[in-house]
Amino acid sequence: MNTMVISFSCSASRKATWILALLFMMSRVHGQSTRGFVSVDCGLTNSSAYNDGITNIRFDSDRGYVAGGLSHTILAEYMVGSDEQQKTLRSFPDGSRNCYTLPSTFGKKFLLRATFTYGNYDGLNRTLDGSPFLFGLHIGVNFWDTVNLTNWDPSLTVWKEVLTVAPGNSVSVCLINFGSGTPFMSALELRPLLDAMYPFVNTSVSVGYFRRIRFGEATEYITRYPVDPYDRFWEGWSFSYNTYPWINLNTSSQVEILPGDDYFNVPMAIFQKATTLDTNYSFIVINASLGPNVVPESVRLLPIFHFAEINGNNMQRSFDIYNADDVLHRGFSPSRLQASSLYNSGQFLYNGDAVYTLNKARGSSLPPLINAFEVYSLLRMENFTTDSEDVNYMKQVKAHYNLTRIDWNGDPCSPREYTWEGLTCGYSSSNKNPRIVRVNMSSSGLGGGLAISLLNMTSLENLDLSNNNLVGTIPDCQIKSLAVLNLANNKLEGPIPSYILRRFQAGLLDLRLEGNPICSKVKDMYCSNKKKHTTPTVLIAVIVPVVLVSLLVVMCILWKLCHKGNSGDYEDYATYEEETPLHIDIRRFTYAELKLMTKDFQSIIGKGGFGIVYHGILENGDEVAVKVLMETSIAKSTDFLPEVQTLSKVHHKNLVTLEGYCQNKKCLALVYDFMPRGNLQQLLKRDDHSLNWEQRVHIALDAAQGLEYLHESCTPAIVHRDVKTPNILLDKNPVGIISDFGLSRAFNEAHTHISTVAAGTLGYLDPEYHATFQLTVKADVYSFGIVLLEIITGQPPVLVDPQTIHLINWTRQKIATGSIHDVVDKRLMDQYDASSLQSVVDLAMNCIENAAINRPTMTEVVSRLKMCLPAVPRLFQLTISGVPTISNEGNFQSDHAGRMSETSLLSGR
Repeated sequence: MNTMVISFSCSASRKATWILALLFMMSRVHGQSTRGFVSVDCGLTNSSAYNDGITNIRFDSDRGYVAGGLSHTILAEYMVGSDEQQKTLRSFPDGSRNCYTLPSTFGKKFLLRATFTYGNYDGLNRTLDGSPFLFGLHIGVNFWDTVNLTNWDPSLTVWKEVLTVAPGNSVSVCLINFGSGTPFMSALELRPLLDAMYPFVNTSVSVGYFRRIRFGEATEYITRYPVDPYDRFWEGWSFSYNTYPWINLNTSSQVEILPGDDYFNVPMAIFQKATTLDTNYSFIVINASLGPNVVPESVRLLPIFHFAEINGNNMQRSFDIYNADDVLHRGFSPSRLQASSLYNSGQFLYNGDAVYTLNKARGSSLPPLINAFEVYSLLRMENFTTDSEDVNYMKQVKAHYNLTRIDWNGDPCSPREYTWEGLTCGYSSSNKNPRIVRVNMSSSGLGGGLAISLLNMTSLENLDLSNNNLVGTIPDCQIKSLAVLNLANNKLEGPIPSYILRRFQAGLLDLRLEGNPICSKVKDMYCSNKKKHTTPTVLIAVIVPVVLVSLLVVMCILWKLCHKGNSGDYEDYATYEEETPLHIDIRRFTYAELKLMTKDFQSIIGKGGFGIVYHGILENGDEVAVKVLMETSIAKSTDFLPEVQTLSKVHHKNLVTLEGYCQNKKCLALVYDFMPRGNLQQLLKRDDHSLNWEQRVHIALDAAQGLEYLHESCTPAIVHRDVKTPNILLDKNPVGIISDFGLSRAFNEAHTHISTVAAGTLGYLDPEYHATFQLTVKADVYSFGIVLLEIITGQPPVLVDPQTIHLINWTRQKIATGSIHDVVDKRLMDQYDASSLQSVVDLAMNCIENAAINRPTMTEVVSRLKMCLPAVPRLFQLTISGVPTISNEGNFQSDHAGRMSETSLLSGR
């Protein structure tokens, strides 16, 4: 979900050659061990290994680590100055999933890094041809990140990092083909970490690299091995900001790292340097926001701050650390020549555009200081790997028959949508690791003997190897759970092993051998195409189903009698899970998990057309809202699939975050982040004056920014079609969050409209859309205009007392017979800025023009709403030397006159 870019071309003052020269430059430290390092140069045609000229790290060819793929070299024009590993790559034009497998140690923590340099290797100029170019990454069986190279300079290198725990004696990195460009990889590196490092990383939680910065003066843009023995990449902050008011400090003295503060093992050389400000300044803002091709996703971030006081004087230094308006650490004072690392263990913050502020505390003599900074995004390791015994058996089968099936890559059963061809897996709740229950390799051109590995699998229930060229005899082994063994139409000879024969005779095994030489001497039913049924067998086959059906009917009647009138008790739908998942990279919950998180659907927090919304708590303590529709399948629901598909692809700070979904044959559910302050409609109706004018305009701006993202940043553009105050949720701040995408529709920007049945809510529906059924993004603009009128007036979209009248007409009548102040919500008690009010009313009236062509775009709406905001910051105001610093966006720009500063690193995020 997060992209780090090594920018090879920047401003005029930072020429590409300068960056290339500095990128992997560092001081040599001889004698440091690279034990446990795995460094793979993908696509290296020369099979001999080599030592990197700068780091002296050994790189090997990727032969032996991956099956399939094609080797390429980048074009000559991009070779100059490139490091050796980026000159070659391996592409994977075939298959939906292709995996590298690296050796590891079970339970060991590792840093995994993958790098990607397109370099126009295929001559197609794919990154700049205007079409989407992106593919996915999985770490093991779980989604890691998306590599997005759309509109990307082919000389640029993208890197991805993850800190994870090895699930076994190997760890796989898989490239996922989204159908939007051929996946490829330039280099893959694995670095072992100490077990005590990054204590929040465990078997169920990995973290993706978001940012890692070293402060103070640095001679190299990237600091890595051997300065950092774990080969982490530290960006040099001073390459962007090394002039007034910034002050770089350094010391040659040893910085002590006390036991208990060594969870991150930051190199001593980094702790010996720091950055602070001139004493006339009072805060530092670290802006770790996302960069090109990565939308502000609803990621969970964990920031880590590293400090050591290396200033020579004895003046007191104390500061507070904020994330937006939330205090992370208050009154921190770094110790003299002693390392300290601050983080809130396990507290992953909801903030895709991370802005962290170090603000000078009252009474402090000195401004803040910082040595280093890291921030990671949460990756939940929710999918479990296939049982290791089954995996080993299938590897033996693959080797035995020399199978080269493209789809047999990575884990056999996980994720479910990438199950190996011909396998059926069991996902029992009692066994977290999937088991292989059926293998169908009929008509697969298999030759040689029957692989004994298949018969030894304790989980296998059904094995079909019919219509192949198998020879020899059936291996003699004690099969455990096999109930069906179909070996028909091969070249197998006898005898039949006694154990298999006894199981057949006992009725425990359905054995099929017809069409084999073995049947020339045996005339039993397993050698016949016709099944022989004795009278008792026929009677049993008839009587047993009748008895079972009768019992089932009686049980259903009793259940209905017992539960009649109790609407709070629901049938246990745990057995109705859909076998075919949606092909999206978000968590899928089972019905049983829904019951657990909602405490058996106890706390109802809302009801609507979709169904009932319950309060829930995930296993990590996060609060969620669970929107449930009972007695409905995905085939019957018209809103469920569009909402899941939309929210799994769109990510913005003002769009609701979809944590996951439940796809059950009798129950559909969507699991969202919980919004503690409800929705805008509810808050506008309250009589406690809970929303002042500034907050209302800010919430309008939030919603407008969410809609602008849907209209302008999504390809194709998305029309929400149901913009209304109940669908604008509010978090604790309150920030407006657009929700309920059940009616949303996408259309290609090349078309001016799409024809569709009019859908929406009474009072918000665009009259032009309703009349013509021609949908455009301007339908959302009209609905948003109604929302603005509700924010201004506090009235519903349709008033019914004393007579029914639309809010638009009510507003126009009030203004025509009085003044603009007559429409203002009385709850505001006249506490508003008149010019701001006039601007918002004008904007609302512009949005509700009858002709869509006369309405503004959402980009224009956002721009005008920003101008309507009063001149105070939304969440908190920082001052430097008594001069207020204003930021409506929460994004501090570099402005020496205004005394504002921002870290905006060269490789922007």
